[in-house]
Amino acid sequence: MNPLLTKSQQRTICSDITGVRLKLVYKASVHGFTAAAFHQKCDNVSPTLSVGYNNSGQVFGGYTSQPFTQSGAYVLDNKAFLFSFNGNFLKYPVITPAYAVKMIANCGPYFGEALALVYGSKPVVYSAPGNYYNFNAADMHGNNLNLTECEVYQVEHTTELEKPWRTMVWNSERRKELMESIKAYKPLVTSVPQVRVLLVGPVGAGKSSFFNSINSVFRGHVTSQAMSGCSATSLTTQFRTYSIKAGRVGKPLPMVLCDTMGLEDGKRAGLEVEDIGNIVNGHLPDLYQFNPTSPLSSEARSYRKSPELKDKIHCVAYVVDASKISIMSTDLEEKLDAIRRKVNCIGIPQVVLFTQVDEACPLVKEDVTNVYQSGYIKDLMQEVSSRLGVPLSCIVPVKNYSEELELDVNCDILLLSAVLQILRFADNYFDEVTDRLSKLHTKE
Repeated sequence: MNPLLTKSQQRTICSDITGVRLKLVYKASVHGFTAAAFHQKCDNVSPTLSVGYNNSGQVFGGYTSQPFTQSGAYVLDNKAFLFSFNGNFLKYPVITPAYAVKMIANCGPYFGEALALVYGSKPVVYSAPGNYYNFNAADMHGNNLNLTECEVYQVEHTTELEKPWRTMVWNSERRKELMESIKAYKPLVTSVPQVRVLLVGPVGAGKSSFFNSINSVFRGHVTSQAMSGCSATSLTTQFRTYSIKAGRVGKPLPMVLCDTMGLEDGKRAGLEVEDIGNIVNGHLPDLYQFNPTSPLSSEARSYRKSPELKDKIHCVAYVVDASKISIMSTDLEEKLDAIRRKVNCIGIPQVVLFTQVDEACPLVKEDVTNVYQSGYIKDLMQEVSSRLGVPLSCIVPVKNYSEELELDVNCDILLLSAVLQILRFADNYFDEVTDRLSKLHTKE
């Protein structure tokens, strides 16, 4: 369930209300163009932003600080307004606050006898500008009253903590220290030249972008080696292993990032859980072409039958988009849970890379060093901890390079800190391996 409201439109709305971010709670094409579905998802939720879309391309709706109910009464709200994106952002404040919102059981969002979405449990708009809100119908919706989509977002206020809840040093010296620590790292097991890290996550969460970002830090400029971008389906269709060099002609780092297809809703779509065991245990060769309808068989020619420890995965990193965690589907959550349980059984350490923290929180958007001072980001990370069943200590926020042309020291520090944490987790895995080997030798 992805927001139809663009990031640019979301930023415009959030900057107008100030100090907030939007959390999608109702989407008509997913939950139903009915009043019952709307009220089930939106009653007692506040503040909210309701957005309608028509096939003429208009985007319009309303904001209220009051929670929706089915009382049938009008509700006072002097903060309410209607809006539209007609080239520019147009805002229409409430004229009669006592009649700002009408709470009707058989309708979606209803703003003061002036504008209603999912009117009468149908994908249509009721429009009557006048005493309560004054707007030009052509500017608002182009007189096209047929809805192609209706979304309701909860408007969440961000909070700034008195002091950071994790200690971070933000300067170029710290960036240099982290880079040197990573370059100097050596796996505890001598037969393993490089730690192999598997990146797993939903489509668009930023798996390939994470590799590109780490590669950028060590190259000294923004790179885009791995295919990344916005798409409804996974842009990565092969199992890819990426080695990172310390500089353009430098030595490879002691870490290989393994990219996979993105997870998607539904069975036989995107990466399937059945393939995870083969990947983690080292049976998949580089450039293996995924087939969502048929996981790799042990009888296939490309199947690596006797992988060594250096071929296996030593740490799994789940890549989760902070701006979409609240609308993660049950299907995706169940897939991640199944993968986590399978990886647990194999004994591989796991970490969560929490991407897009700047898009999730205006405070972090303003300054990435606020990431551990944002109460909202901390709450989101605790939500991830609960939903994915991983300790909070295993979750690290990052900001990938996506639109920038130049590197930023503070973004680099977040990225490098995440890599260092991954290497520490891999050490835990190698400790377990050496302990098991030591016990076997003792018995012999």
